Order: sequence, then C-alpha cells, then structure tokens
Amino acid sequence: MSSTHRIQTALISVSDKTGILELARELHALGISIISTGGTASLLKENGIPVQSVSSLTGFPEIMDGRVKTLHPKIHGGLLAVLDNDDHKGAMDEHGITSIDLVIVNLYPFEKTVNNPSSSHEDIIENIDIGGPAMLRASAKNYKWTAVVVNPQRYNDILENIKTDGTVNSNLRLSLAREAFEHTSYYDGLIAKYLREQDNIEFPDTITLPYRKNQDLRYGENPHQNAVLYGNFSDIFTQLHGKELSYNNIVDIDAASKLVLEFEEPTVVIIKHTNPCGVGSGTSITEAYHKAFATDTVSPFGGIIAVNRTIDMEFAETVHGLFAEVLIAPAFEPDALERLMKKRDRRLMTVNLSALHTAMKYQIKSVAGGVLIQTDDIDLLDSNALRVVTAQQPTDEQKAAMMFAWRVAKHVKSNAIVYAVADRTLAVGAGQMSRVDSARIAVKKAQDAGISLQHCAVASDAFFPFADGLLQAVEAGASCVIQPGGSVRDEEVIQAANDNNITMMFTGMRHFRH
Repeated sequence: MSSTHRIQTALISVSDKTGILELARELHALGISIISTGGTASLLKENGIPVQSVSSLTGFPEIMDGRVKTLHPKIHGGLLAVLDNDDHKGAMDEHGITSIDLVIVNLYPFEKTVNNPSSSHEDIIENIDIGGPAMLRASAKNYKWTAVVVNPQRYNDILENIKTDGTVNSNLRLSLAREAFEHTSYYDGLIAKYLREQDNIEFPDTITLPYRKNQDLRYGENPHQNAVLYGNFSDIFTQLHGKELSYNNIVDIDAASKLVLEFEEPTVVIIKHTNPCGVGSGTSITEAYHKAFATDTVSPFGGIIAVNRTIDMEFAETVHGLFAEVLIAPAFEPDALERLMKKRDRRLMTVNLSALHTAMKYQIKSVAGGVLIQTDDIDLLDSNALRVVTAQQPTDEQKAAMMFAWRVAKHVKSNAIVYAVADRTLAVGAGQMSRVDSARIAVKKAQDAGISLQHCAVASDAFFPFADGLLQAVEAGASCVIQPGGSVRDEEVIQAANDNNITMMFTGMRHFRH
C-alpha cells in the first residue's frame, strides 16, 4: 500500500525558492536522496546539500537552453510507476529506473512575466513551463505512490508526515494531487488567455477562466449560501477600515464605482442594492453629495457611497452622521479618514479608478448547466446614431440634462427611468416589469420628496414600446427625453413628443441590466 511506502527519493525543481533550503536540509537529514535541476540544484549544492543532477540520473545533458531536461523515461518512469504492479517493477529493473517518491515543483513565473508591462512577447513565451507541468501531472495522476507539492505552504505538512512514519498519508496525498491539477489548470488557463488575446479571439470554443481565490466570504447573498471571491478585486479596491466585506457589499461596491466612473466632474453616487438612489455633480464632492442625497433621503440609509475625488474633512463631516455601509473614494485625507473611522463598522475603501476601467472587460453570469459571458457594457451611446428625432431642438442645458440622466440610466436595473437635470438626479424608477410602472414609481418618489420635475430630462434605458411611458414623463413635467429608439412604434412615440412640444433624442444604444 502507498501509505506504507517510505519516501526515499525526492525531486526538487522550483522557480519560487521560498523555504526550499530549509525543506531540503530536513529531507537530507531524514536520509532522503535529492534529485534536482538547473538553478535549484546549484542553490542546494552551494548551501552544502547533497544533490544528484537530473543529467547524471538520465545520462542525458540538459539541452536547448534547459528546455529539455526532465522529459525523459528515467524521470517519468520514476514518477508514474505503480509500485505494487509487477509489470511496472519489472520495467523499472530492466531500464534502471528509480522510483521518485516525492516531487516538489513550481513553475516558471509566467503569471509574473505576463503581468509585467516591460515583458516582450518572447519573454512571455519563454516563461511557458513544459517539463514542470508534465512532472506535476504525472505525479498527481500517480499520487498514491508519488506525493506532489506545488505550494510552499505545504512543506511543513509534508515534513510532519515523513517524520511521523516515513511517508505521506493518503488523505494528504489526495489533497496535494488536487492542488497540483488546479495549479496546472490555472497556469494553462493564463497561457491560453494570453494567446487568445494575441490572436484576437474573444469567445473560443472552450474556455478556462484563470482566477485565484481573493478571499473567503462569511456567506453569500443570504446567510444560508456559501461564497468566495476570486480574481484581483483587492488590486483595484483596498479596505482601510471597518467590518469584513460581505458578498452584497462587494456587488454594491462594484456597481457604485462603475457608475461614478462615468463622470469627470466631482461626483457622488449613492447606491442601494446596486441601484442608484441619487447621483450629483458639483464644484466639490460635498456640494455633489447634497445634490445626490436630495434625490432620495430615505433609501441611502445603509447604502453605499462612491465619489471620484479624494475625501476631505468637509465631506467627512457632512456624511459622518449618515449610516452608510461603505464609503469608496480614490483617496482619503488623513484627518478625514480618522474622523470617518470613529464608526467602527463603517467600511472605508479606496478605488483605483484607472485599474477599474482597465478591468472592465467581461461580465459572467451563471445559469443552469453553464455560464453566460458577455463583453462589459462600457460604451455610453453610438455617436454616429445619436440624433434629435423631434421638431423641437434641445437647448444646451437640455442636452446636458439628458446626458446626465442617460449616464445614470445605464446603471439602473431594467426597466429603468431616470429624471434629472444637468447636475443631479431628481427621481429614479428601477426594476419594474413595465416601463410605464418605472416612470410612475419615479414620479411618486419625487412627489413624496417634494421634488419638482418641471422642465427636467428623462432617460429610458430601452425604447418606449408605446407612447404611454413618454406621456407619463410629459405629465410629470419633463421637457426632453433621451432613449435608444428602435421600437416598431417609434413614429407613434415621436408624434406624441411633437404633439406635446418636447424634444427627444435617440441614442442608438440600449442598456438593459437584468
């Protein structure tokens, strides 16, 4: 049985040499013979650890700048031999193959190289490891006889096992084999992703999505659901203070930050359950906040606030009294940060807006039996299709109001209706089954808040299928409308706009958010 097979020979070949000297010394002290390659062998020899080179074992030199060294029957026979199989043992005796009982391998730093902006294509290709993944896969397949380690954090586990009874227990072997295949799958996924980008292929016939675990979450959307965050979220967002982020926090942080990214002037976005409660722009973020908050003074309780400027003391004092789950900004002035940290549970986050923009490539959603993948909704409108379709032409102020409303509507759950002026939202209707209902809800919220919609702009994320939605906006006081167009009843809707002496623009681009 593999559980009683003693570890007698180890092969060590690592790019990441973290902890490898300490491990090799311990293995040598336990009487385990060490085989190694290239730089790893040199490092071990320099530090007085006896090592046999792969070349001396195989009787074949490393060739082609080290590209060919471990791809040899004496290596892979030692990795793949089933030691209680008489045929395998006979082949080993016949060909002078020694069992390799422990493999400690990590791979050429492809990920580090591909993420380095100064790396050339040739550098990146040269850092595709071939022999390493082959050894890992062989060892992981034969895990009952060949223990395989890719993670330096596992070194102590291995040593404890060997010191206890001279081998590695079966449960740990299985776990290590799983890690090895996950490691090679991730590695190959990164390579495929890079080559796919070079080949300008967006959606291949098969796909592996290479993501590292970023953090475990306490639970998912609801407490009975398990959840984890994968990817490089923490390269874009940094938590400075507050409770651990929840699944819902992360979803809202993403939504709020992507909306504030739409604006160049100082802007504040207030989000609740991924929908904007209010958005405002001004000469300062404090002024912008007052405009955003005025849209809906009830929903922001427990919401998410994102700004596109450094948070200063004036802003900190303004929002300090509001219970907000998360505050997001490119930076915080030290005194403002200190003030906001007075609330223990409030989460304070910085966002790298440039990195966020770069990261916006794909959206992935799970469905039964698979996933849907689409390109991110980055474009705002089709400039070639943007046109005024009514007799009434818009003023500059109306154009600004329509564009503000349109930027926000892009980020509101469908069906989406947004009333706005040039620097703030006035009312938001989100997520209704009919567009006219979204329009009515927005109007009702404005009326409840005592907000006048006279002479404002209204944006609809998709076309009005009938004139009723537009007439609802007209009745509320809107003087201009922006929408994608494209309905079979466009002429009916345009006629209704002309009959009511309002201006309307078609964008030629829809922004559904399901």
